[in-house]
Amino acid sequence: MSIYTTKAPVIITCHKRLAPYLEAEVRELGFEIEETFITGVKLHASINECIVLNLNLRCASQILYSLKAFHATDADGIYNVVKNLAWEKLLHDGGYFSITSNVMNETINNSMFANLRVKDAIVDRMREKTGNRPSTGAELSGAVVHLFWKNEDAEIFIDTSGDSLARHGYRKIPGRAPMLEALASACIYASQWDRKSPFINPMCGSGTLAIEAALIASDTRPGLFRTNYAFMHLIGYDEEVYLQEMEKLDQKIKEVPGLKIIATDLSNIAITNAKKNAIAAGVADMIDFAVCDFAQTEVPQDAAGVMMVNPEYGERLGELDELEATYGRIGDFMKQQCKGYHGYVFTGNMDLAKKIGLKAKRRIEFYNATIDCRLLEYELYAGTRRTDKEVNE
Repeated sequence: MSIYTTKAPVIITCHKRLAPYLEAEVRELGFEIEETFITGVKLHASINECIVLNLNLRCASQILYSLKAFHATDADGIYNVVKNLAWEKLLHDGGYFSITSNVMNETINNSMFANLRVKDAIVDRMREKTGNRPSTGAELSGAVVHLFWKNEDAEIFIDTSGDSLARHGYRKIPGRAPMLEALASACIYASQWDRKSPFINPMCGSGTLAIEAALIASDTRPGLFRTNYAFMHLIGYDEEVYLQEMEKLDQKIKEVPGLKIIATDLSNIAITNAKKNAIAAGVADMIDFAVCDFAQTEVPQDAAGVMMVNPEYGERLGELDELEATYGRIGDFMKQQCKGYHGYVFTGNMDLAKKIGLKAKRRIEFYNATIDCRLLEYELYAGTRRTDKEVNE
């Protein structure tokens, strides 16, 4: 039995509140989803299919291929089951592997102990079967084994990803308070943007939203920016399969004639860094960058596009008094200069959001790290379809 062609349960994890957008991505690739939960989706797939998923998904974090689900009351139970798995057929005896885990068991007060027992079981098995001991460490640069253990339910996985897929690999200069690439993608998916009309991104910082918009519009997949995945370090890995999938990624890229993506920031340094990130992503020619106050951002008229801004919200940067004035100015900017657009404000401070002075049509829930956030959607009518008073009633 080859794991490369044999389907098994696969868990694709993501950050909280990204699961609906991850689910849509997975379905778009032609996979059937069996279950969606708060931090991911479940399906059946082979390792070769996991390669496809790793290269294509924007909202995912890890892609985990199940080797065995079992019951375990303590760490010795974990050790015994893990040691009985045929690791000599999966891991190179002179290779390198890492252990990760998600442990919620009353007998364990330090998940590192559970990791140690998994590592010991694999190393002991490999030494007995091959006479050699593989090296191990925390860096996710080789094969990766993942333990899920909740109460007495345990499952051991091959993590086919390694480093998190949520970081797409092109961003070399993150900026002061960067938005995670997977989160930026989900925000764009959640919006009304048709991937053809203008996408306006004031206060762009390191450029993540604008760059992700360009990548999504051109169907440029994250796999093009990464050269190392955990699946590459398993016995039986066929590089030809990977190269064929990479060629498909190249073939997917498309031009979008006339597309306008505009990104601005008051900081010269931010725009310089954003340009460098856009060059690394291969989309610099798709984005018009400018240094200016956000209210001076060019907004093409009569285009029915999207304006998306991620201002500071007082948790990490800035003073609240100044931010209250800024949020008020964002509202004025949308009302006066973005007529006919859908406006989006991503914020983790709903008190500041009230200063915008417009009623949000939708409040889409996200997290930015541990901060409870909202992507607020505003329908900015051209003309005088409704008055501000009517909108707020």
